[in-house]
Amino acid sequence: MKFKAILFAVAVSASSLAFAQETKKFGPPAGNALVGDVYGGGVASNVESKAISVDKLSKKLKKDKKVENVAVKGKVTDVCDKKGCWLTIQTEDNSQFFVKMKDYAFFVPTALKGKTVVLDGTAERKITSVDEQKHYAEDAKKPQSEIDAIKTPKEEIRFVANAIKVVN
Repeated sequence: MKFKAILFAVAVSASSLAFAQETKKFGPPAGNALVGDVYGGGVASNVESKAISVDKLSKKLKKDKKVENVAVKGKVTDVCDKKGCWLTIQTEDNSQFFVKMKDYAFFVPTALKGKTVVLDGTAERKITSVDEQKHYAEDAKKPQSEIDAIKTPKEEIRFVANAIKVVN
């Protein structure tokens, strides 16, 4: 009886090891972010051709706090290293604005850094809390001294992207 129990235990262990799946390490998707690559729902050619500059977006947001169904062309300066769940776009005054993916539905590769993209989605001026700023600074692996220096909420452009297309 003991022999059958031991044999059964060995068989269960062996089959568990044989059929065990490797756990996937979470991180940004792989990819080189080549011209024409699209992330999310897709960017129609007529939307791409109507993309405005970051400067024009900023001017629109001075009139209205929120602009929906807008396409913006800009250069990616940073991508979340943990999942590819956010990125930043450089503005004309060398600051940046923050982009999240709508409904957390898609992610982008870190290879997007330095590429010019067209974003399709919604932009708004928003106050970002100290905690949220610190969270994103940690994701970006900023030095602790820089994270600790964040002491006040700030108003900034926030963009929620339905789709992102690499154009250069």
